[in-house]
Amino acid sequence: MLISHAFEDGVLHVSLLRDLDVASRGAAVLETEALLLAHRPRLVRVQLPTDDPSPASLSALSRARRLCESLGIPLSVVGPVRPVRTPPHPTAA
Repeated sequence: MLISHAFEDGVLHVSLLRDLDVASRGAAVLETEALLLAHRPRLVRVQLPTDDPSPASLSALSRARRLCESLGIPLSVVGPVRPVRTPPHPTAA
C-alpha cells in the first residue's frame, strides 16, 4: 500500500505513506485517480511524507493536481505531521 485515504464531509484526505520512487509512482497515481473518480470530492488534501519529497512523489502530486484541475476540484498540499513537543512541567520545590 502506497497511500492511505479518508473521505469526510466531501473532503478526500490522501496521504503518501512513504516517499515514492520511480517504480512505485505509477501505482500511487492510479490509486489516487481511482479515489478521485469514485468519490468526486469537493476538495482534495494531499499529505506528503517528508519535507523534501522525491522527484517521483512530486510527479505523482503533479498528476493529481492536473486531474483535480480537469475535474474542477481544489487541491491542497500539506507536509508531514510532526508530534508537538510539550515542555516538561516544572516540579514544585
